[in-house]
Amino acid sequence: MRKPKTINGFSLRFIPFAEIEALSSGDRIKKILDVALENRIVILQGRLKAEEESRLIEDTMVMIGRVKGFKGIELSVLQPNSNNLSIVSKLKHNLANALVSSHDALTIIGPASIVREIRKDPKKVEIFMKR
Repeated sequence: MRKPKTINGFSLRFIPFAEIEALSSGDRIKKILDVALENRIVILQGRLKAEEESRLIEDTMVMIGRVKGFKGIELSVLQPNSNNLSIVSKLKHNLANALVSSHDALTIIGPASIVREIRKDPKKVEIFMKR
């Protein structure tokens, strides 16, 4: 495991779904954790499976205290809200979701050493940083 880099500021890393699509669950988690250990905020196109999210959190908890300077992660998933759509639009939305699965979501994962909190509401997402 890598040591986190000490930086003044922060860096974002966008990971398109195509980059992780063919990876196993373990390799997806490893890729995300490697980026977080570099003190970068991950913007992931799509969403991890529920069991992958759970494993990511479990692996993170194991690393706290074992990897110097690593304090965990903050994770948030942004997904379009289909509650305000008409019945026909909901049907189209559900059909599109069946074809592209969870690619329309956006997952934000940041190291807890630089991200204090991620807040979201239907119109915006806010990432609060530590000083």
